[in-house]
Amino acid sequence: MFEPRSVAYQPLKPAAPATDARGVPYSLEYDDVYHPVAGAFAQAHYVFLDGNGLPGRWRGRHQYTVCETGFGLGVNFLTLWRAWREDARRPARLHVVSFEAHPLPVDHLSAMLDRIAPDAAARDLAGQLAARWPPLLPGIHRLEFEAGRVTLTLAFGDAGVMVPALPFAADAFFLDGFAPSRNPAMWTPELLAALANHAVAGATAATWCSAGAVRRGLQDVGFRVDRRPGFAGKTHMTVAVREAGGQVAAPLPPSHVAVVGGGIAGAAIAHALSLRDVAVTVFEKSGSASVHQDHAAAAVTPLVARDDNVRARLSRAGSLRAAARWGELPVHARPWRCGTLQLARDAGRAADAASILAALRFPATWVRGVDAGEASDLAGLSVSRGGLYFAAGMLVRPHALIGELRRSPGVRQVTANISRLAPHAGRWQLYTDTDEVAGEAPVVVLANAVGARAVLRASGLLAPLSRMDQMHALAGEVTALPAHALHGGPRCIIGGEGYLLPAVEGWCVAGSTYAHGAVDSAVTEAGQGVNLAKAAGLLGQVDARALLALAPGSLPGWAGWRAVLPGRLPAIGTLPHAPGVVAATGFASRGLTWAALAGDMIAGQLCGEPSILERDLQAAVAPR
Repeated sequence: MFEPRSVAYQPLKPAAPATDARGVPYSLEYDDVYHPVAGAFAQAHYVFLDGNGLPGRWRGRHQYTVCETGFGLGVNFLTLWRAWREDARRPARLHVVSFEAHPLPVDHLSAMLDRIAPDAAARDLAGQLAARWPPLLPGIHRLEFEAGRVTLTLAFGDAGVMVPALPFAADAFFLDGFAPSRNPAMWTPELLAALANHAVAGATAATWCSAGAVRRGLQDVGFRVDRRPGFAGKTHMTVAVREAGGQVAAPLPPSHVAVVGGGIAGAAIAHALSLRDVAVTVFEKSGSASVHQDHAAAAVTPLVARDDNVRARLSRAGSLRAAARWGELPVHARPWRCGTLQLARDAGRAADAASILAALRFPATWVRGVDAGEASDLAGLSVSRGGLYFAAGMLVRPHALIGELRRSPGVRQVTANISRLAPHAGRWQLYTDTDEVAGEAPVVVLANAVGARAVLRASGLLAPLSRMDQMHALAGEVTALPAHALHGGPRCIIGGEGYLLPAVEGWCVAGSTYAHGAVDSAVTEAGQGVNLAKAAGLLGQVDARALLALAPGSLPGWAGWRAVLPGRLPAIGTLPHAPGVVAATGFASRGLTWAALAGDMIAGQLCGEPSILERDLQAAVAPR
C-alpha cells in the first residue's frame, strides 16, 4: 500500500507572552522584541507594503498572494488587510500565507494587539483576527475574512519544515523573523531557497534586515537585491525582485464546474465553489436528494495518534475545516459543537492514551484525558470508563446540512444518472445511462461515492487507478433510541465501540453496523440489536439495562452505503491522466469529516489558492 512520507512530528511550543521595560511585546524564546519602539503598524507599512510596492503592484490582478515568515502578533497581516480594504482598485481576493513556530494564545494575542493598535479601525481588524484564531495545533489553519475574499493560511510549526511542505505561489514576500543573531534558522540559505521555490516570476521581497548574509542569500536564489533607507532611523532595509523563472501565476477560476453526486461530498464541493463565485451544476440520480431524510444525526470528531500520522492529521484538518466552513450556516443546518467523549476500551488503553497526549502536547482546551467520573459528568449519564474528551466534537444533522449547502448561490440542480464522461473541444461532456448528453463543463468532479468507479470505467479512465478500482460499497445502519429512555440523552457524543449521540427531536442516534457483502442496505432487527448492544457497552449498568430493554426491530433507523478504499482514506484530487476530471470519493465512515476539507481542497486548487494541506497529506489522498 502507498505510504506517503509524512512531515516529522514536532510538538508545538506556544509563545510565552512578555513585554520589555518599555512596554514593547517581547519574545522570551528569542530574547528579542516583536516590533520596534517607533511602532509596529508604522514599520509594517514602511518596510513591507512600501518595500513591495503595495498596493500598486496588486492593481489589475484577480487575486494576489503574499508570503510572510514570522506571523508574530499579526501586525503585517492586519496592515496589509487594511490597505486592501481601503484600495478601490484592489484585487478581488487577497491571500496571505504565514509561518509561525511559536504562536501566541488567543487571549494574549488579543491583549497585545489591543494595546498597540493605533486606532479603532486597527482594533476592529484585530478583533476579527482574534475571533477566528485557531487552536494551537501543529499544521495548516485557514482563516477567512471579508466573506472569503481575504484568506490567511497559517502554518504552525518550524518554517524550515513547513515552507517546503506547503504548496503555494507567492507574488510578494514579507521576511520578518527575529534578528539573525537571535533566530538564525529564519534566515538560512536553505530557507531562502525554499521560499524562492514559491516565487512567481517578478515576485518581490522586503525585510527590515540588511545583513550581508541575507542579501547574498537572496541573490543566490535568483533575486535582484537593493538597499533602501531603513525605518525609524535604521540605516538600511532590503528589497528584492525575482526577475525570471519561478512558479506560474495563479490561474483564473473555471467558468463552470459539473459535480456528479448530490450527497455530502457533492454538496460540500458545490458550496465551496459557490463561495468563490464559480457556477456549479450538480447532477444526481432521481430520488437521491431524500437519501438522508431519516438520518437524524451524525458526528464529526477528530482522532489522535502517538506519531500524529497521516490519518490523525487528516482527521484533525477535516474536523477543523468543517467547523470553520459550516459554523456560520443558518441554525437549522449548523453543526452543534457539543463535544465528544472517546472512551478507552480498557484501563491499559486509557493509560496509553494519557501517554499519547503527553507526547503530543496538544492544548487541553482541544483534547484532554478524563476518568470515568469526569466523563460521566460531561455526558450527563453514567459511562463505563474514561478516555479522551474532544471539546470540538460536533453533532451534524445530515439532511438539513446537505440541503443548505446545495442551496448555495450559483448552484443548479439537474436530475440525471451520469454513466460516463467524454472529452469534447477542451471540455468534458456528461452522458446519461441512456447515452444522452446531460451537460458539459471544463471541470467535472466525481463525488458520487462508489458510483465514481463505474463512471471512470465506462469513460476509459479507470485503468491507471488501481486503488480506486478496488473501491467497494459497505452497508450499514444506525438506530434511533427514545431520549426519555436515557433521561433525555447524553449531553455530548459518546464514542468507543460504537457511538451514542445527543438527542435530536426526542431521539438519540446509536450506531453503527458494518454489513460486509450485503446486496442491499436496510434497517433490520439484527442491525438494531447490534447498535443497542454497542450503545449499552458505553454506559454504566443502569442506563445500559434501560437500552437493552428496548425491542430490536421496533425502533426507527436509517441505512445507507459507505464507499471504502484500501487504507480507508479518501481519494481527493485531479486525475493525473485526465486533466479536468476530479475525484472526491471513498469517504468510508468519515464523510462528514472529509467533506468540507475536500470542498476547499478542490475549489482552492481550481482557483489557484494556497493549499490548505501539506504536500504529503495531498499525496496520501491523491487518486491513484
